[in-house]
Amino acid sequence: MALRFDNRVVVVTGSGAGLGRQYALLFGSRGAKVVVNDLGGSWTGEGKSTNAADLVVDEIKKAGGTAVADYNSVTDGHKIIETAIKNYGRIDILVNNAGILRDKSIVNITDDDWDKIQDVHLKGSFATTRAAWPYFKKQKFGRIIMTTSTSGLYGNFGQANYSAAKLGLVGLMNTLAIEGAKYDIRCNTICPTAASRMTKGILPDEVFDEMKPELIAPVVVYLCHEDTQETGQIIESSCGFATKYHYVRGAGSLIRDSIAEIPTPEAVRAKWNKITDMSKAKHYNSNVEVSAEYIGYLQKLKNPSDANEFEDVYSYNFKDVILYNLGIGISTEDSDNLKFLYENHPDFSVFPSYAVIPSMVMLMSSSMTTSVVESFDLSRVLHGEQYLELVSPMTTEGSLTTKSSVIDVQQKKAGAVITTESNSFDESGNLVIRAQSSTFLVGGKSNNTVKGQPERVIQIQNAPKRSPDATAVLKTNIDQSALYRLSGDLNPMHMDPSFAALGGFSKPIMHGLLSFGLSVRAILKQYANNDPSLFKAIKVRFTKPVYPGDSLKVEMWQEGNRIYFRTLIADSNVEVISGAYVDLLNVIKSTSENIPQSVSTNMAELQTDAIFQAIKERVAGDPAKAKSVNGVFLYKITKDGKVAKEWTLDLKNAVISEGAPSGKADTTITVSDADFVEIALGKLNPQQAFMKGKLKIQGNIMLAQKLGPLLKTEAKL
Repeated sequence: MALRFDNRVVVVTGSGAGLGRQYALLFGSRGAKVVVNDLGGSWTGEGKSTNAADLVVDEIKKAGGTAVADYNSVTDGHKIIETAIKNYGRIDILVNNAGILRDKSIVNITDDDWDKIQDVHLKGSFATTRAAWPYFKKQKFGRIIMTTSTSGLYGNFGQANYSAAKLGLVGLMNTLAIEGAKYDIRCNTICPTAASRMTKGILPDEVFDEMKPELIAPVVVYLCHEDTQETGQIIESSCGFATKYHYVRGAGSLIRDSIAEIPTPEAVRAKWNKITDMSKAKHYNSNVEVSAEYIGYLQKLKNPSDANEFEDVYSYNFKDVILYNLGIGISTEDSDNLKFLYENHPDFSVFPSYAVIPSMVMLMSSSMTTSVVESFDLSRVLHGEQYLELVSPMTTEGSLTTKSSVIDVQQKKAGAVITTESNSFDESGNLVIRAQSSTFLVGGKSNNTVKGQPERVIQIQNAPKRSPDATAVLKTNIDQSALYRLSGDLNPMHMDPSFAALGGFSKPIMHGLLSFGLSVRAILKQYANNDPSLFKAIKVRFTKPVYPGDSLKVEMWQEGNRIYFRTLIADSNVEVISGAYVDLLNVIKSTSENIPQSVSTNMAELQTDAIFQAIKERVAGDPAKAKSVNGVFLYKITKDGKVAKEWTLDLKNAVISEGAPSGKADTTITVSDADFVEIALGKLNPQQAFMKGKLKIQGNIMLAQKLGPLLKTEAKL
């Protein structure tokens, strides 16, 4: 819908030419009643005429609009507002556009040159705004535009007076935006670069000709509409382009080590690189936010044990989310995983274990862990334990500020165990992730700079002493680590054979947090219906290395909303994750407890193997019932469009076997591994599967209908 200004009254100062004229014409064409203010003087502020304002009023009226002229100086701002009230009974929008130039170098600027510039630009904008403010406040609506300049934002030779006034308007806007917020009074600043009588002769002709004022007017008009809620913004526009400015503040550095210390100039010099480093710059919305930072600095000085806190900003988007999900083996082979791999999926989600990445990247890029030991060998740094809690769900893109510190150091005979705690906050300051990571530095020795606080370390929990309630088998790919490392853990231990050898490994080992993510996949699938929103927390201990290509077996025990688990190498039963648990917000138990979950198309076992095994047991228990079907069925189970396995149901002789029958089958059934599981679980109707081409039958179709009782599975399937 068109943005209209019917019944709105707009005052545009300095609107007899240039930008102001274009603003007035566009407002008039959109239904506004326009007060065209212009003193009619020269661009240096000399002289006076009614012609400029009258001509623009005539243009608006000839186009069918409503307008009235005003010839007052902006220093008499109250008179301009009186013109609006007298003619139209109200004032809704004020565009402070009037301006003059008196360019001279600093030593040549006279007091009059200085005062005239400040009067027109800064004082004039103040005077008109102050006069309009009571009307805005009473009607609980107002829109104000200030006009700054790149000369104010960056400075410009020969414009000291002009630059000071223009940047002063930004400060004025900042405060008015705060004072007007509760009354729906929005104040923004335009930073235009346009061809006008003020800029003619300053810019090259070819540039001047393309900087048409009418290309900037739509930005100003948009900012003044009642639907626009922006306030306190600086918008630059020229040549049909617009962008936003805002201030950022570096992370900075303390220049003293204790609350009693007085810093010296030499201390400033020593920290100057950190003081001026803008690599972690951040925008603050108010001085309240900045004040909160100073409270934190003072807290560090009063409590030196907190001085080892590190801070980092982790920004990510949908590509990072998908890359991580692929790294832990999530595949579209399971249609329910599409929500983790396709950014346009209506339920596109962050997989919960991705929440470990911000703190992990923080640890990898800082000296936090190594700063508390005297020496260490990178090839002998091992991940010991990990705790992760999602306090609130992660969005699929954004920036998180992670604050980390060492909370405990334990000196062992073989080395030092360092535990760090990390809290990640969103851009609104809300806590999103809480994490703890314990790192074992083999041969490391504590430098005693951190007092141990073992009571803060979240402990592992042993699983119940009974057989697992559920088991999942996951096969990793030989290139799994090569893909996973792209999410931020670039430790050469996981990629470089020679580096791995230094650590005593025959080849690069898999990331512990990769096994961690795989384990979460199995648990989420088994006990949360693959719903990431049900995840709350996880704690694990890494006990043995895993090599890419190994199959992992995850054994699970349910106790309320807590799922205890351990992860083993499937072939050797070597435990690689122990003392582990996942806390869920709610449990939705899967009906497929004993069906292995696959993360690789190279899996030797299929999910349907468990179904045929159950059928085999059922036939053995009641062979007479099976023989009553009196048919031989060949099942061709496909995966990725190819036949992966064949099963024969010889119900004439009550024999179930893997492979093709010795003779001719009465009926041949072709179905994918996943679809057959859905049929067996009652989630996919066989008739509908047949009609959709998911279930293909050759031979005696009627005979196939007798298979129904055999395919109805128990809950354990």
